[in-house]
Amino acid sequence: MRFTKSLRFRIFLSMLLIVIGASILIAAVTIYQYREEAEDYHRERLLRKETAIRENINYALKTTTYPVDTENIPLIFKDKIYEIKNIHNLELYLYDLEGNLLKSSKATFYKDTTDTTLPDYVIEALENSPTKHFVEQFSEDGQEYQSSYSYITDSYFKPLAILNLPYIEDDGFLNKELKENLTRLGYAYIFMLLIAIAISYFLSKYITRSLNAISQKITETRLNKRNKRILINDTTQEISTLVNAYNRMIDELESSAAQLAANEREAAWREMAKQVAHEIKNPLTPMRLTVQSFQRKFDPGDPDVVKKLEEYSNTLIQQIDTMSSIASAFSTYAQMPAQQDETLNVVKITKLALDIFNEDYIYFFSEEEDLIAKFDRTQLIRVITNLVKNSIHAIEQRAPEHPRIEVHVYPEGANAVITVQDNGIGVIEANKAKVFEPKFTTKTSGMGLGLGMVKKIVETYEGTIYFDSEEGKGTTFKVAFPRKL
Repeated sequence: MRFTKSLRFRIFLSMLLIVIGASILIAAVTIYQYREEAEDYHRERLLRKETAIRENINYALKTTTYPVDTENIPLIFKDKIYEIKNIHNLELYLYDLEGNLLKSSKATFYKDTTDTTLPDYVIEALENSPTKHFVEQFSEDGQEYQSSYSYITDSYFKPLAILNLPYIEDDGFLNKELKENLTRLGYAYIFMLLIAIAISYFLSKYITRSLNAISQKITETRLNKRNKRILINDTTQEISTLVNAYNRMIDELESSAAQLAANEREAAWREMAKQVAHEIKNPLTPMRLTVQSFQRKFDPGDPDVVKKLEEYSNTLIQQIDTMSSIASAFSTYAQMPAQQDETLNVVKITKLALDIFNEDYIYFFSEEEDLIAKFDRTQLIRVITNLVKNSIHAIEQRAPEHPRIEVHVYPEGANAVITVQDNGIGVIEANKAKVFEPKFTTKTSGMGLGLGMVKKIVETYEGTIYFDSEEGKGTTFKVAFPRKL
């Protein structure tokens, strides 16, 4: 299982993402909150300054000796406007009701550096405002500004002029506070992240410990062996449910496996009994006919009675030998090869097995002199002789001009490999799936148990056997089993 797909990694990663996501969200909320507070601060500060400045202006209007009207505003605030500016540290501008500049606390204006009149939308917004007050926000040269517009009235609340207060939003202090706060939060987040990593590591390990135990038990579950139940204490309800389900499955599996094994054994013996009965029946029929013929035709006075008795006896003996070979073949197939840890040289044993054959078209090849493996000597000889006999039979059926059987022995990775190759008749496509079946044969005689027995022996020693065949050209059998490194 790849690490990126494991439940433990996903739990670990999910917890880290939750902590990181929460940290980012809190930081975003903090920044948003600071910006909202900054806007409220500037808006309230501008309102306070405007209220204080209007009180100074009203006082100046009450104490002036000039007639209080729009034309005299520049005279009334000729020097007073600079005093108000110095008191409140804020520039102020006075316009007439049409938006023409009457008096300024400085020679230039941050926003209107060239125009001396108010824009029409400002006058219109001020006139339409129910509070007769309008605040405009704008940016210039990267600096944020607020510009407040309101009416200056006389004692009878008659509008005399328009007061404009441009206010610079200086966020230096707030930004410094925000930076310091985010820095402190950053340290706290890093500390929390380290704690989260440790907690998520141990928590994911604790959560998946039971799952790993269950996974290992499930992986080791086999139909052909007794499986152990899972015993886990102090676990969650969900894991306990899974463990109980697995234990029930194991109990049912053992019961089903026992029943299946019994059924398979019964079916195998039934099939074996049918095959034995069939094979024995073949020689019994000619034996019965021979005995019946002898009973009808036997004449003690016949001068050839000795010769006929000998022929009769030979026929019976031949059929009895056939029955004996049938019994031996089935007995040999029924015996499971004993797994003996006999260390032997595969090259040497293969040569020894080939020595019993007199055919001059059998060739042996091996680049190794020693190829050591654990195998029963008798069973290995049986494997080789059965494969070679099968090749000899295939060659006899085809009768090629240059018959040839090649036996190769060589190492392949951690295995010892034996191949038997012939140029015989080959196996037709319809018979390839039946080659290793116990009673399958293409011979006119024999039980068809040889290759089935070879397969059983090889698989007993944790090996494999397969073949490659082409009809009319030949067959190659390959046997591989673990070698001793």
